[in-house]
Amino acid sequence: MVDRDQNGIDDAVELRGFAEQALSEKDFLVRPPDDARDETERLKVPSASELAAVARDLTDLPWSSIDNDDSKDLDQLELAERLSGGVIRVRVAIADVDHFVPKGSALDRAAAQNTTTVYTAAGVYPMLPRRLSEDVTSLLEGVVRLAVVTELDVSPDGKVVRSDHYPAVVKSRAKLTYDGVSAWLEGKGPAPPGVAGELVEQLELQDAVAQSLRRARKENGGLGLDNAEPRAVRDENGKIVDIQAHVQTRAGALVEDLMIAVNGAVARFLDAKGHPSLRRAVKTPERWYRIVELASEWGGELPEAPDPRALSAFLATARQERPERFEELSLAVIKLIGRGEYIAKAPGESPPGHFGLAVHDYAHSTAPNRRYPDVATQRLLKAACAGKPPAYSLAELALIAKRCSDQEKNAKKVERQLQKSAAALLLSDKIGREFEGVITGASDKGTWVRIRRPAVEGKILERSLHGRRLDVGDVVRVELRATNPRRGFIDFERI
Repeated sequence: MVDRDQNGIDDAVELRGFAEQALSEKDFLVRPPDDARDETERLKVPSASELAAVARDLTDLPWSSIDNDDSKDLDQLELAERLSGGVIRVRVAIADVDHFVPKGSALDRAAAQNTTTVYTAAGVYPMLPRRLSEDVTSLLEGVVRLAVVTELDVSPDGKVVRSDHYPAVVKSRAKLTYDGVSAWLEGKGPAPPGVAGELVEQLELQDAVAQSLRRARKENGGLGLDNAEPRAVRDENGKIVDIQAHVQTRAGALVEDLMIAVNGAVARFLDAKGHPSLRRAVKTPERWYRIVELASEWGGELPEAPDPRALSAFLATARQERPERFEELSLAVIKLIGRGEYIAKAPGESPPGHFGLAVHDYAHSTAPNRRYPDVATQRLLKAACAGKPPAYSLAELALIAKRCSDQEKNAKKVERQLQKSAAALLLSDKIGREFEGVITGASDKGTWVRIRRPAVEGKILERSLHGRRLDVGDVVRVELRATNPRRGFIDFERI
């Protein structure tokens, strides 16, 4: 049956109410507290000349950003140049959030409570006030901004042979989008607006070095997965008309590859300087046996012991042989590997590692407008660059790691709940329809399925399983039985 008590109410307004209630229940600040707002209002933005006096002036270089069409909280700028011997020097500028959000300030305390920007179907709830994240600390086109630059020399085989880090003043020449750059790189569209001359060579060079980095990572066992994220699609009146799975584009992979390289270089630099660090870790999968079973069902073979290289090779073959079903396989493997967590690491201690990326050293450092671990890492990095004592003790980092890991889980729960509320609104007139889907969760708490179109996840009614256990990755047909937008419930019955 359909929960009809929501009909006739504007879904955008309704979803915002659901979102704010869910955020409050998970200990998020829905709006900045008064003292943080006061600090934001009193904030003085230095002039371009004042900024140039405190950091290296790199405003004459052809920086550009690549992000979503509607993103305003721009964290990164990139550029590249050819050196001798086939080496490519990559520079990545990361917004200097710490300069405007000092440790211990009201803005810092509010950011440390939320720890992350939350992206919901009802809208974006930023970690920092919008005046900061979408203006003062955003690397907007044509504006002089303070940044922390990581410089990487990458050999033709995708290895980082040298790195450096320093504060700098930068200015973006173009805000580019993932879709526009991807279509152009793949020969499916014209050059994006503003891309001419130097920027053409820039993007081609960045794409080349990103691909070499990715090849090297895959040779080490990095997994080539499609993490298809559901996104609500609205019409011109703001009404949700579809929920589509957004798969990573070529430009998205370009940015990801460069950021992974930066995050690794930052982690190694802090360790070399004897500073503690906040690492992003993904442990060896506990349910490796199920990944082995899935591989067998797809005609592949994996060893009994977890092996990222073997898994990477199997995934590459599966993508090539059955591209139309690879998204389902990716989703299942991602679920079985499990989510990452933050861990405080002492200098010289063995790193926790990241199973999915097949890297040992990894610290989130490239999105300080959106994630608090990146702000903390930026403070550590700046202190190490300046030859100062660590910005945090290991004990402080342990507390930050725990809070950030917990709030990341809570943010994902809120995002999923709102996605389900949006989906329930969309599906409320489709009761009784049949869909094909893939099992995304199976435990004592229930069995969950994600259907293909729209890209929606719901629970399978226990009565329809008739005692048969389904597992992650199984493909099933289901019938929609009920929706409840307020609670984010979508119930399916297995056919």
